[in-house]
Amino acid sequence: MVKCSLTSAMLLSAFPLYAATEQPSLTVTAAANQTPSSIDKKATLGSLGAQEIRNTPWSVQTVSPQLIKRQQLKSVSDLYRYMPSVQGDGARPQTRGMQGSVVQNSMIDGLNVVSTTDYAAEQFEGIEVVNGLAGSLYGPANPAGLFNFVSKRASDIPQHSLTFAAGTGPSHQLAGDVSGPLDSNDRLRYRLNMLDDEGNGYVSGSTRRRQLFSLALDANLTDRTVLETNFSYYHYYEKGLPGKFALANGLSFPSAPNPETAHLGQSYAGNDNHTLTAGVHFRHDFDGNWQGEVGVLRQIADRESTAVTHTFTDNKGSYTTTTSSATASRFTINSYMANLNGEVASGGIHHQIATGLRGFVWKNYNPRNGGTFTLGSASLDNPQAFAEPDYPDFTRRYHSATATQHAFLLSDNLQFSPEWSLLLAGSENLLSSASYNKSGGQSSHSSDSGLSSSASLMYKPVDPLTLYVSYADSLQQGDTAPATANNAGNILAPYRSRQVEVGSKLAVNKLLLTAALFQIKRPFAYTHANGDYAQDGEQRNRGLELMADGDATERLHVYGGMTWLDPRLLNSASQQTEDKQIVGLPRFTASLFAAWDLPMLSGSDIHGGIHYVGRRTTDNQNDAWVGSYTTLDAGAAYKTRLFNTTTTFRLDITNLTNRHYWTNIVPGGLNGYSGVGYASAQLGEPRMAQVSMQLNF
Repeated sequence: MVKCSLTSAMLLSAFPLYAATEQPSLTVTAAANQTPSSIDKKATLGSLGAQEIRNTPWSVQTVSPQLIKRQQLKSVSDLYRYMPSVQGDGARPQTRGMQGSVVQNSMIDGLNVVSTTDYAAEQFEGIEVVNGLAGSLYGPANPAGLFNFVSKRASDIPQHSLTFAAGTGPSHQLAGDVSGPLDSNDRLRYRLNMLDDEGNGYVSGSTRRRQLFSLALDANLTDRTVLETNFSYYHYYEKGLPGKFALANGLSFPSAPNPETAHLGQSYAGNDNHTLTAGVHFRHDFDGNWQGEVGVLRQIADRESTAVTHTFTDNKGSYTTTTSSATASRFTINSYMANLNGEVASGGIHHQIATGLRGFVWKNYNPRNGGTFTLGSASLDNPQAFAEPDYPDFTRRYHSATATQHAFLLSDNLQFSPEWSLLLAGSENLLSSASYNKSGGQSSHSSDSGLSSSASLMYKPVDPLTLYVSYADSLQQGDTAPATANNAGNILAPYRSRQVEVGSKLAVNKLLLTAALFQIKRPFAYTHANGDYAQDGEQRNRGLELMADGDATERLHVYGGMTWLDPRLLNSASQQTEDKQIVGLPRFTASLFAAWDLPMLSGSDIHGGIHYVGRRTTDNQNDAWVGSYTTLDAGAAYKTRLFNTTTTFRLDITNLTNRHYWTNIVPGGLNGYSGVGYASAQLGEPRMAQVSMQLNF
């Protein structure tokens, strides 16, 4: 167990780091849909606050509101489509091939939230993703990156839009987005988003429904003080779509079947999720140099998970279908943060100082009578409809686990000259977790403390170019033993992960080009031969990331890149798995989205995208593989005026060639290896179309 004070932690972290960026002053009036150039984009990076991406020593990507609108994105998982380092389909969102956690890696406006519930893309202005380790900025987290969803904020001037849409299923959608001041002095403003999207899914007999109510209120309490509040309720319902597919020992996945085939799911099986989120932010500018912020969030995520899993029993496509209702049916989380940022000069060195604290209390509740049911057997050649089992009352729950996390953060960004700068950042962390049985007794407990730190050196030989090297060392919660282990449900002691990253960022006119070489190491846990789940081994991921974001020409806009990854399992207990490629991770991925503004038609464009994923292994010995796949997207937007109202028509088609493929391969263990390690996968969606008409008035 590592124990040290915050002061000693900062002294131990005191070695070279990062380039200075201009400290943003507090904005006390709302931004009215500002569209900064990609080279001027900012992202909120923990206690550091808003920073220009091109001046940060980490790989950071954002998805803008323009990109969301162009593609008519619906789910937050759709936001990851053109981020080559991100995996988010059928798994917790993650970067660089490192499995994410339920809470530590996901945030709304900088406050921790649950990642395993659904969120509507219409609720957010964009997303900010920091690849790799970021524990020194946010507190303990898996080395899977940080995902921060940015809520839509109120505007200073009235803005109203109404969208009518229809899509594959068929389905129909009505969405409203209205904003503006509530008083004559523009000191109180609102942003209201409402959505009703329902209809059939792409499989005959399936159903999908999305319903959102989201309200943001912003108040200028004084000229230097802003109060921001957010409230949202989201209902996501989906039944009858294909279930998950898994492998028995020694088997491999067949060619992906047509996902529109009937009975690859069950009409009664799927998800019925209700997510309630409320947050408050209080921001104050003390003197134009020092700014402070305090935020709190409360979230309740209720889930009825009745999805089916088809486990292949031979290599001819035969399978056994089961359904489980034992997973958590309610998550609750209380998260908080407080930051103080400012600048001082000392001895010819300019210091940008940031300090803060953040944390959460997260609780799980499981159905009292949950269990796993075998529904029957079938095959890909002859899928079957099975009788609905006796599902439990999901509202009869017991408290199954609690995890708490608190971090005290401090950083100093030193600028020695216009060319050289460095950043020291660290967090002192307190972690605890406990599991409980149905009778309320505690079945396991873990607590620890320790330091997460980072150090980055940045050099700007010329203003458009930034070169950097970074080192990070981060604490994270330990894994939970699976149900098949002797110590099922026990939570392992916290892990420590380490990362080295070397990168460059080049601003060419309005195009930002980034490159990063990295290596991440983290402990590995699995079920030993004696049945105990314990840490033994190490995952080492090495890779290269290339990204382009911005305007290639005045009319051509691009977003995307490529990632080469070498994920390896080292120091494992078996020679058969030593130095093997990690299950489910491709060596190469590439994505590119491009939009071309049509001449003489302001606001109109044609756009398209391509997404490639290389082959992936499905077992720890690398004996079986799933092939690569490529999908194509295409769309167009036409802006005109109807009845003196600005109107935009949009058409988007995803998976244009109707490619059948296995999407994310998920290992048997959360961090890549469970002993048996049998992988599971989901089918990618077929060709999907969406057409809409948006009225702005």
